[in-house]
Amino acid sequence: MPQSALIGATICVLPLLLMIAYHDVRYRRIPNPYVLAVLIYGIGYHVIFGGLSGTLASLEGVALAFGLMFVLHIFGAMGAGDVKLFGAIGSVIGVKLVLPTFVAVVLTGGLLALGFAIFSGTLRTTMWRVLNILFGLMPGARLPRYEIPVDRSLTIPYGVAITLGTLTSFVLYRG
Repeated sequence: MPQSALIGATICVLPLLLMIAYHDVRYRRIPNPYVLAVLIYGIGYHVIFGGLSGTLASLEGVALAFGLMFVLHIFGAMGAGDVKLFGAIGSVIGVKLVLPTFVAVVLTGGLLALGFAIFSGTLRTTMWRVLNILFGLMPGARLPRYEIPVDRSLTIPYGVAITLGTLTSFVLYRG
């Protein structure tokens, strides 16, 4: 996608991303209609302005973005709404920017999680769990699976990390 087109797409999808981030912070849920709106916008934008190649890049972006987050979801690190949201964002940014955006989202999420752990006084427990997960990735080790707390206020609204990471990616990579 040309730089001017990506800027246009960003400006148009920004209000939706901000609404999603707010809703995730407030209710710890990402509404499907908002995610669907981002998805339809992204694919439609590429159909209109990118033709067949833009449409394919958009659909490939959906598949790759969804797949990357789905792997994290399998390990219990991500909610289903986050997976769907990042897939929808893949439709806007196209396959070319999915990996850099994913890195920006993961780094933003890590910083958000670190700040949350410090603020809530759970830094030691959080770091212990991170170490358990890293050791669980070693050959022959068993990967721990942590359940989502019943009290959703103890979870991180990852829609915020996805929004901030996506905006960071827009600024840094601009196609």
